Amino acid sequence: MDNYHTPVLLKESVDGLDINPSGIYADLTFGGGGHSREILARLNNKGKLFGFDQDADAAKNAIEDKRFIFVRSNFCFIQNFLRYYGIDKLDGILADLGVSSHHFDEPERGFSFRFGGILDMRMNQNSELTAKDILNSYDEEKLSDVFFYYGELPNARRIARTIVEQRKVKEFGDIQSFIEVLQPLIGNEHEKKALAKIFQALRIEVNDEMSSLKKMLLSTSKVLKENGRISIITYHSLEDRLVKNYMKTGNFEGKVEKDFFGNTCPPFKLITNKITTPNEEEVTKNPRSRSAKLRVASRTSF
Repeated sequence: MDNYHTPVLLKESVDGLDINPSGIYADLTFGGGGHSREILARLNNKGKLFGFDQDADAAKNAIEDKRFIFVRSNFCFIQNFLRYYGIDKLDGILADLGVSSHHFDEPERGFSFRFGGILDMRMNQNSELTAKDILNSYDEEKLSDVFFYYGELPNARRIARTIVEQRKVKEFGDIQSFIEVLQPLIGNEHEKKALAKIFQALRIEVNDEMSSLKKMLLSTSKVLKENGRISIITYHSLEDRLVKNYMKTGNFEGKVEKDFFGNTCPPFKLITNKITTPNEEEVTKNPRSRSAKLRVASRTSF
């Protein structure tokens, strides 16, 4: 487990749940099980924890504990599975939206531009769509949208046009040849930052991450008990914006909506307006935690 992924903001995120020892909780991004083990350590023998992860590799880390149930599924289906297991409401939900160290460090998964390997990027390896498919089949406009909206790249159109022209000569298959095509567009000075954004955009599209996140957030307000806690760690502005807006207003646009009497009825109440970020010591030990932001909220009355 330790080599699989180092949990980010471990104590802070679990502290945010204000654990009820006899409560029922869900870790929606099980991964290596670091956050789940910390939750289990705070539960008594009546407590229960569900760990969700769509990746077969994560399933190998499932914890042998009668209080723990592993669910191999995308977290957007949380409501369906809780119904299947006869669970009406949860006391708390935790989600760490970052890509695990394991995914970045396994070349055959294709998540990192630091290694060779094929252009895959699937979280769920039973899914059909890969990064290779996107690069070889999406038209210029669709590719441009992926890089602009999910990578926030100002030269998205130029990147898309170059990809379309290049694949007429030879289809994309491996990471290294893809990077070589990108090289004239990104230069050397900001190469790593630009590549990170391009790979992020492809990963989000491959895994339909924004849509899944929205579905998950909408489900949380239905499955949490009144005053139940939600603790979410985000890493990039796209997902953080969705989480922040939904927690504050109950919608993804951040629009404050009022009822007939002029009252606002957000599904959550922020525990604190201050965002929790990793301290210097954690960032030094785990550089990938640098961009992490923790937001914690409680379910308001129905």
